[in-house]
Amino acid sequence: MAQRNQRAFSKFGAMWRVLSLCGALALGVFLSPASVFAQSAPAGELEDLILVTSSGEHVFKVEVMRTDEQRARGLMFRRHMPVDRGMLFDFKTEQRVMMWMRNTYIPLDMVFITRAGVVVNVAEDTEPMSERTIPSAAPAYAVLEVNAGVARRIGLKAGDRVKHTLFSR
Repeated sequence: MAQRNQRAFSKFGAMWRVLSLCGALALGVFLSPASVFAQSAPAGELEDLILVTSSGEHVFKVEVMRTDEQRARGLMFRRHMPVDRGMLFDFKTEQRVMMWMRNTYIPLDMVFITRAGVVVNVAEDTEPMSERTIPSAAPAYAVLEVNAGVARRIGLKAGDRVKHTLFSR
């Protein structure tokens, strides 16, 4: 009997820890300032990035995501991004990259880029809030996210160049 009660208490204890954690997370979401989840201004420093296409050079200010935590968060929960802004994800090595739009409200163009700063492929007008994976066509070193329609407007395509300190010269 004591052993059965101990097992039941142990199960209850584990369940209680999970529920406590869920409650704490929920409280954190509800008690956190809305600006944390709906921020429209970048959280980090902005850096210059230039897309070189057949239509010329196009300058953007980008927020660079260098850590696992930053890359995981990305543009989640933001409701707006200025037209001349973007987010650059540094993956630190060339690899097959898979992106998604979970908790991302802004439709985006995703630009997959090699270590040398060459565009591998462009995923245009990605679906907000989707968990569908969006792959690079070949190994990529970085991904640039800009507002949907930018790639079409400036004529960005595979083979075009990207200038930023992240890429080798």
